[in-house]
Amino acid sequence: MTAPTAPTPERSALWEDFLEIFVKPSAVFERRKDAGFFVPLLIFLVLFLAIWFGLKGAFQPIMDAEISRGIAKAMAKNPQMTEEIASGMRAASEKFAVIGILVSLPVVVLLLGLTTWVAGKIVGAAVSLGAAMMIATYSYFPRILELLASGAQALLLPEEQLTGEASVKLGVARAFDPDTTSAVLMATLMRVDVFTLWVTFLIAVGLHVVGKIPMNKALLGGAIVWVIGALPKILPAMISG
Repeated sequence: MTAPTAPTPERSALWEDFLEIFVKPSAVFERRKDAGFFVPLLIFLVLFLAIWFGLKGAFQPIMDAEISRGIAKAMAKNPQMTEEIASGMRAASEKFAVIGILVSLPVVVLLLGLTTWVAGKIVGAAVSLGAAMMIATYSYFPRILELLASGAQALLLPEEQLTGEASVKLGVARAFDPDTTSAVLMATLMRVDVFTLWVTFLIAVGLHVVGKIPMNKALLGGAIVWVIGALPKILPAMISG
């Protein structure tokens, strides 16, 4: 008697993955568990950046508010700072905002993949670094929906309500005033939103399917990723006070 063979994953066009990741993530991860991540990452970057540049004008009040808040904090810590220096900081911040997103976006996804790999090792998932990168890339696609949701709000809300990034978040941070709330608390609350939790859940699904671990362990892995992902914002906030 011959041993039964494992069922072959259903074949599907690559573009279908970018739709099914929102509704049937397990099927996507099963199909792509041995595939690379470069093409999906490239497609994600193209889509995200195209939408971001298209909505850049709508996001300008939010970026202006965040820059103004940062300059105000810097001036409060350094009373000798002149308006001329502050104006230079504002101009530099606006100039490098575009460069920042072009450089940081792929780096963030790759770091998310590395974090997913580390979390997978902790919870016993059998995932290679390449597989973890694939999981992270597909799991990040809800950020495109977040960008569209934020853009719609930026277009529809009165400009005086666009007081910063939190003002268009679909999460608890929206209810807090960034000017009076602790920076550490604000950085933490910014992680408690629909899309960040969605990304975290998809990572857990990926670890479950590709890493062949029970879902409870996979959810723990996702939680580890969530905590590590919060550190780049929380630690600077703690240091700056």
